[in-house]
Amino acid sequence: MGNNRVIGGGGIHHAAIRVHDFDASVKFYTEVLGFTERVRWGEGDKRGILLDTGDGNYLEIFAGGAPGPKPEGAFLHLALRTDDVDAAIEVARAAGMEVTVEPKDVSLGPVQARVAFFKGPDGETIEFFQER
Repeated sequence: MGNNRVIGGGGIHHAAIRVHDFDASVKFYTEVLGFTERVRWGEGDKRGILLDTGDGNYLEIFAGGAPGPKPEGAFLHLALRTDDVDAAIEVARAAGMEVTVEPKDVSLGPVQARVAFFKGPDGETIEFFQER
């Protein structure tokens, strides 16, 4: 999927937000904006959900956010699709970026993926995401 020759694959897999009122946020994005549920996991403040925005790109919503407005909003990270997380993270590391989570396999309900995280040049959190 995609044609990025540097990290393999390509495109944005998902953007992630942490919200105070999980149910209200899910209701807004599904009922008002028309996103559809792909997968849901966890309980209480450990809940998460991937919502398809309509074209196979996702919004990931996590519960457990603080109440009230946030200076930069609720966004946590940007996830980029890749065909090879391990090779892609080495590209970031070679460019001097700080790797914050080494490549690992994760299970989001029925979705199996390999992920790694690093800090971008301005401190932004970027995830490489390889769906299995």
